[in-house]
Amino acid sequence: MAKTVWIDGGFREASDSVDAADRGLLLGDGVFDTSLVVGGRVFLREAHLDRLEAALGLLDIPAPRAAIESAMDALAAREGNGSIRITVTRGPGPRGLKAPAEPHPTILGSSAPLAPASMFAPIRLGLSAVRRNETSPLSRLKSLSYLDAVLAAREVAKSGASEALFLNTRGTLACSSLANVFVVEGFDLATPPLKDGVLPGILRAWILAHAEDYGLRPIERSIPRKALDEADAIFLTNSLRLVSPATLSGPATSADVPETLRRLMEGLCEAIALECGTDPRALGARLLV
Repeated sequence: MAKTVWIDGGFREASDSVDAADRGLLLGDGVFDTSLVVGGRVFLREAHLDRLEAALGLLDIPAPRAAIESAMDALAAREGNGSIRITVTRGPGPRGLKAPAEPHPTILGSSAPLAPASMFAPIRLGLSAVRRNETSPLSRLKSLSYLDAVLAAREVAKSGASEALFLNTRGTLACSSLANVFVVEGFDLATPPLKDGVLPGILRAWILAHAEDYGLRPIERSIPRKALDEADAIFLTNSLRLVSPATLSGPATSADVPETLRRLMEGLCEAIALECGTDPRALGARLLV
Protein backbone atom coordinates (compact mmCIF):
# COMPACT_ATOMS: atom_id res chain seq x y z
CA MET A 1 0.00 0.00 0.00
CA ALA A 2 1.23 3.50 -0.83
CA LYS A 3 2.22 5.46 2.28
CA THR A 4 2.13 8.79 0.45
CA VAL A 5 -0.46 9.82 -2.13
CA TRP A 6 -1.19 12.81 -4.32
CA ILE A 7 -4.48 14.45 -3.41
CA ASP A 8 -5.96 17.83 -4.24
CA GLY A 9 -2.74 19.25 -5.65
CA GLY A 10 0.02 17.82 -3.47
CA PHE A 11 1.50 14.83 -1.66
CA ARG A 12 -0.02 13.78 1.65
CA GLU A 13 0.08 10.86 4.07
CA ALA A 14 -2.32 8.20 2.80
CA SER A 15 -3.81 7.71 6.27
CA ASP A 16 -5.25 11.23 6.18
CA SER A 17 -6.36 11.63 2.60
CA VAL A 18 -10.09 11.05 1.91
CA ASP A 19 -13.14 12.92 3.23
CA ALA A 20 -15.50 10.57 5.09
CA ALA A 21 -18.39 11.97 3.01
CA ASP A 22 -16.67 11.39 -0.34
CA ARG A 23 -19.10 9.82 -2.81
CA GLY A 24 -16.33 7.68 -4.26
CA LEU A 25 -15.98 5.98 -0.88
CA LEU A 26 -19.70 5.77 -0.10
CA LEU A 27 -21.24 5.18 -3.56
CA GLY A 28 -18.42 4.24 -5.91
CA ASP A 29 -19.14 7.52 -7.70
CA GLY A 30 -15.95 7.91 -9.68
CA VAL A 31 -13.47 6.41 -12.10
CA PHE A 32 -9.77 5.57 -12.16
CA ASP A 33 -6.88 4.98 -14.52
CA THR A 34 -3.74 2.89 -14.11
CA SER A 35 -0.68 3.46 -16.28
CA LEU A 36 2.87 2.23 -16.77
CA VAL A 37 5.78 4.55 -15.95
CA VAL A 38 9.21 3.94 -17.44
CA GLY A 39 12.05 6.41 -17.03
CA GLY A 40 9.73 8.88 -15.33
CA ARG A 41 7.38 8.93 -18.35
CA VAL A 42 3.87 7.52 -18.69
CA PHE A 43 3.60 5.17 -21.65
CA LEU A 44 0.74 6.29 -23.93
CA ARG A 45 0.16 9.26 -21.62
CA GLU A 46 -2.25 11.15 -23.87
CA ALA A 47 -4.39 8.08 -24.48
CA HIS A 48 -4.74 7.55 -20.72
CA LEU A 49 -5.69 11.19 -20.19
CA ASP A 50 -8.16 11.14 -23.08
CA ARG A 51 -9.93 8.03 -21.78
CA LEU A 52 -10.13 9.36 -18.24
CA GLU A 53 -11.44 12.70 -19.47
CA ALA A 54 -14.09 10.95 -21.58
CA ALA A 55 -15.22 8.85 -18.60
CA LEU A 56 -15.49 11.93 -16.39
CA GLY A 57 -17.51 13.67 -19.09
CA LEU A 58 -19.94 10.75 -19.27
CA LEU A 59 -20.42 10.88 -15.49
CA ASP A 60 -20.54 14.70 -15.49
CA ILE A 61 -17.72 15.00 -12.96
CA PRO A 62 -16.05 18.39 -13.59
CA ALA A 63 -12.42 17.55 -12.81
CA PRO A 64 -9.98 19.75 -14.77
CA ARG A 65 -7.68 17.85 -17.13
CA ALA A 66 -4.79 20.12 -16.11
CA ALA A 67 -5.15 19.03 -12.48
CA ILE A 68 -5.10 15.36 -13.50
CA GLU A 69 -2.04 15.95 -15.67
CA SER A 70 -0.25 17.58 -12.72
CA ALA A 71 -0.96 14.57 -10.52
CA MET A 72 0.10 12.09 -13.21
CA ASP A 73 3.34 13.90 -14.03
CA ALA A 74 4.29 14.43 -10.37
CA LEU A 75 3.75 10.76 -9.57
CA ALA A 76 5.63 9.61 -12.68
CA ALA A 77 8.61 11.80 -11.84
CA ARG A 78 8.57 10.60 -8.23
CA GLU A 79 8.29 6.87 -9.02
CA GLY A 80 10.61 6.70 -12.04
CA ASN A 81 9.85 3.10 -13.02
CA GLY A 82 6.57 1.64 -11.85
CA SER A 83 2.86 2.23 -12.07
CA ILE A 84 0.54 5.05 -11.13
CA ARG A 85 -3.15 5.12 -10.39
CA ILE A 86 -5.27 8.24 -10.71
CA THR A 87 -8.67 8.05 -9.00
CA VAL A 88 -11.23 10.81 -9.51
CA THR A 89 -14.46 10.97 -7.52
CA ARG A 90 -17.32 13.43 -7.48
CA GLY A 91 -16.09 14.49 -4.06
CA PRO A 92 -18.06 14.91 -0.82
CA GLY A 93 -21.82 15.24 -0.88
CA PRO A 94 -24.97 14.91 1.22
CA ARG A 95 -26.61 11.59 2.05
CA GLY A 96 -28.59 9.95 -0.73
CA LEU A 97 -28.03 9.44 -4.43
CA LYS A 98 -28.61 12.98 -5.70
CA ALA A 99 -25.34 14.59 -6.76
CA PRO A 100 -24.31 17.89 -5.13
CA ALA A 101 -25.29 20.96 -7.13
CA GLU A 102 -21.69 22.22 -7.07
CA PRO A 103 -19.40 19.18 -6.85
CA HIS A 104 -15.80 19.49 -5.72
CA PRO A 105 -14.09 16.45 -7.24
CA THR A 106 -11.38 14.57 -5.43
CA ILE A 107 -8.26 13.69 -7.43
CA LEU A 108 -6.28 10.96 -5.70
CA GLY A 109 -3.04 9.60 -7.10
CA SER A 110 -0.77 6.82 -5.90
CA SER A 111 2.21 4.94 -7.27
CA ALA A 112 3.98 1.62 -6.89
CA PRO A 113 7.39 0.24 -7.91
CA LEU A 114 7.75 -1.56 -11.23
CA ALA A 115 6.83 -5.26 -11.22
CA PRO A 116 8.76 -6.56 -14.27
CA ALA A 117 8.03 -10.20 -13.42
CA SER A 118 4.34 -9.58 -14.15
CA MET A 119 5.03 -8.22 -17.64
CA PHE A 120 4.30 -10.83 -20.32
CA ALA A 121 3.76 -13.41 -17.54
CA PRO A 122 1.47 -16.34 -18.44
CA ILE A 123 -2.05 -16.42 -17.03
CA ARG A 124 -4.26 -19.41 -16.28
CA LEU A 125 -7.88 -18.38 -16.75
CA GLY A 126 -10.96 -19.68 -14.99
CA LEU A 127 -14.43 -19.15 -16.44
CA SER A 128 -16.55 -17.31 -13.87
CA ALA A 129 -20.26 -17.84 -13.26
CA VAL A 130 -20.52 -14.05 -12.84
CA ARG A 131 -21.64 -12.39 -16.09
CA ARG A 132 -20.51 -9.04 -17.47
CA ASN A 133 -23.53 -6.75 -17.95
CA GLU A 134 -23.01 -5.35 -21.43
CA THR A 135 -26.16 -3.20 -21.05
CA SER A 136 -24.54 -1.14 -18.27
CA PRO A 137 -22.45 1.95 -19.13
CA LEU A 138 -20.12 0.87 -16.30
CA SER A 139 -18.94 -2.09 -18.40
CA ARG A 140 -17.11 0.41 -20.60
CA LEU A 141 -15.65 2.52 -17.77
CA LYS A 142 -12.95 1.93 -15.19
CA SER A 143 -15.45 2.71 -12.47
CA LEU A 144 -14.84 2.28 -8.75
CA SER A 145 -17.37 -0.59 -8.66
CA TYR A 146 -15.14 -3.68 -8.89
CA LEU A 147 -16.95 -6.15 -6.64
CA ASP A 148 -17.94 -8.41 -9.56
CA ALA A 149 -14.24 -8.81 -10.34
CA VAL A 150 -13.36 -9.37 -6.69
CA LEU A 151 -15.98 -12.10 -6.31
CA ALA A 152 -15.08 -13.72 -9.64
CA ALA A 153 -11.39 -13.80 -8.73
CA ARG A 154 -12.18 -15.52 -5.45
CA GLU A 155 -14.41 -18.01 -7.26
CA VAL A 156 -11.88 -19.13 -9.89
CA ALA A 157 -8.95 -19.22 -7.45
CA LYS A 158 -10.56 -22.30 -5.91
CA SER A 159 -9.81 -24.20 -9.13
CA GLY A 160 -6.22 -22.96 -9.32
CA ALA A 161 -6.83 -20.23 -11.90
CA SER A 162 -5.04 -16.92 -11.49
CA GLU A 163 -7.62 -14.73 -13.23
CA ALA A 164 -11.35 -14.79 -13.95
CA LEU A 165 -12.78 -14.77 -17.46
CA PHE A 166 -16.16 -13.12 -18.03
CA LEU A 167 -18.85 -13.92 -20.54
CA ASN A 168 -21.58 -11.32 -20.97
CA THR A 169 -25.31 -11.87 -20.43
CA ARG A 170 -25.62 -13.15 -24.04
CA GLY A 171 -22.98 -15.81 -23.41
CA THR A 172 -20.23 -14.36 -25.60
CA LEU A 173 -16.74 -13.42 -24.49
CA ALA A 174 -16.30 -10.04 -22.74
CA CYS A 175 -13.02 -9.70 -20.82
CA SER A 176 -11.08 -10.98 -17.85
CA SER A 177 -11.33 -9.50 -14.37
CA LEU A 178 -8.34 -7.23 -15.08
CA ALA A 179 -7.73 -7.20 -18.82
CA ASN A 180 -8.96 -7.26 -22.39
CA VAL A 181 -8.95 -10.60 -24.22
CA PHE A 182 -7.65 -11.46 -27.70
CA VAL A 183 -7.97 -14.70 -29.63
CA VAL A 184 -5.50 -15.68 -32.39
CA GLU A 185 -6.87 -17.86 -35.19
CA GLY A 186 -4.24 -18.27 -37.92
CA PHE A 187 -3.40 -14.71 -38.90
CA ASP A 188 -6.69 -13.32 -37.55
CA LEU A 189 -6.55 -11.47 -34.25
CA ALA A 190 -10.05 -11.14 -32.77
CA THR A 191 -11.25 -9.24 -29.72
CA PRO A 192 -14.81 -8.51 -28.54
CA PRO A 193 -16.29 -5.12 -29.53
CA LEU A 194 -17.04 -2.52 -26.86
CA LYS A 195 -20.80 -3.21 -27.14
CA ASP A 196 -20.19 -6.69 -25.70
CA GLY A 197 -19.35 -5.19 -22.30
CA VAL A 198 -15.73 -4.34 -22.94
CA LEU A 199 -13.53 -1.63 -21.48
CA PRO A 200 -11.73 0.43 -24.16
CA GLY A 201 -8.30 -0.63 -22.93
CA ILE A 202 -5.29 1.48 -23.78
CA LEU A 203 -3.18 -1.54 -24.75
CA ARG A 204 -6.18 -3.00 -26.57
CA ALA A 205 -6.27 0.09 -28.79
CA TRP A 206 -2.50 -0.08 -29.38
CA ILE A 207 -2.72 -3.75 -30.40
CA LEU A 208 -5.59 -3.08 -32.83
CA ALA A 209 -3.70 -0.16 -34.36
CA HIS A 210 -0.40 -2.04 -34.80
CA ALA A 211 -1.32 -5.72 -35.25
CA GLU A 212 -0.87 -5.60 -39.01
CA ASP A 213 2.74 -4.48 -38.54
CA TYR A 214 3.42 -7.94 -37.09
CA GLY A 215 1.49 -10.08 -39.57
CA LEU A 216 -1.88 -10.20 -37.79
CA ARG A 217 -5.32 -9.09 -39.06
CA PRO A 218 -7.17 -7.25 -36.26
CA ILE A 219 -10.91 -7.93 -36.02
CA GLU A 220 -13.50 -6.69 -33.52
CA ARG A 221 -16.34 -9.22 -33.35
CA SER A 222 -18.44 -11.14 -30.86
CA ILE A 223 -16.61 -14.30 -29.82
CA PRO A 224 -18.51 -17.42 -28.72
CA ARG A 225 -17.26 -19.44 -25.77
CA LYS A 226 -16.26 -22.39 -27.96
CA ALA A 227 -13.79 -20.22 -29.90
CA LEU A 228 -11.50 -20.26 -26.86
CA ASP A 229 -11.09 -24.04 -27.20
CA GLU A 230 -10.36 -23.78 -30.93
CA ALA A 231 -7.98 -20.79 -30.86
CA ASP A 232 -4.31 -21.02 -31.78
CA ALA A 233 -3.56 -18.66 -28.89
CA ILE A 234 -5.28 -16.53 -26.27
CA PHE A 235 -3.74 -13.51 -24.65
CA LEU A 236 -4.71 -10.71 -22.29
CA THR A 237 -3.66 -7.07 -22.38
CA ASN A 238 -3.52 -4.36 -19.77
CA SER A 239 -1.27 -1.39 -19.17
CA LEU A 240 0.92 -2.97 -16.49
CA ARG A 241 1.20 -6.63 -17.46
CA LEU A 242 1.29 -5.67 -21.15
CA VAL A 243 0.67 -8.89 -23.14
CA SER A 244 0.00 -12.08 -21.17
CA PRO A 245 -0.31 -15.47 -22.93
CA ALA A 246 -3.31 -17.26 -21.43
CA THR A 247 -4.82 -20.73 -21.26
CA LEU A 248 -7.89 -22.31 -19.70
CA SER A 249 -5.97 -25.35 -18.47
CA GLY A 250 -2.50 -25.30 -16.98
CA PRO A 251 0.18 -22.63 -17.36
CA ALA A 252 0.97 -21.16 -20.77
CA THR A 253 4.31 -22.19 -22.31
CA SER A 254 6.34 -21.03 -25.29
CA ALA A 255 4.36 -23.50 -27.39
CA ASP A 256 1.28 -21.34 -26.77
CA VAL A 257 2.93 -18.27 -28.32
CA PRO A 258 2.88 -18.25 -32.15
CA GLU A 259 5.57 -16.38 -34.06
CA THR A 260 3.26 -13.50 -34.94
CA LEU A 261 2.43 -12.92 -31.26
CA ARG A 262 6.11 -13.09 -30.32
CA ARG A 263 6.87 -10.36 -32.87
CA LEU A 264 4.03 -8.24 -31.52
CA MET A 265 5.36 -8.54 -27.95
CA GLU A 266 8.82 -7.51 -29.10
CA GLY A 267 7.32 -4.60 -31.02
CA LEU A 268 5.53 -3.40 -27.92
CA CYS A 269 8.82 -3.40 -26.00
CA GLU A 270 10.36 -1.32 -28.77
CA ALA A 271 7.44 1.12 -28.68
CA ILE A 272 7.89 1.61 -24.93
CA ALA A 273 11.61 2.19 -25.45
CA LEU A 274 10.91 4.73 -28.19
CA GLU A 275 8.43 6.73 -26.09
CA CYS A 276 9.98 6.36 -22.63
CA GLY A 277 13.66 5.85 -23.38
CA THR A 278 14.03 2.37 -21.87
CA ASP A 279 13.07 -1.09 -23.09
CA PRO A 280 11.18 -2.96 -20.31
CA ARG A 281 13.37 -5.98 -20.98
CA ALA A 282 16.29 -3.94 -19.68
CA LEU A 283 14.37 -3.56 -16.42
CA GLY A 284 13.73 -7.28 -15.99
CA ALA A 285 10.71 -8.04 -18.17
CA ARG A 286 10.94 -11.42 -19.93
CA LEU A 287 9.02 -12.70 -22.94
CA LEU A 288 7.62 -16.23 -22.71
CA VAL A 289 9.38 -17.30 -25.92
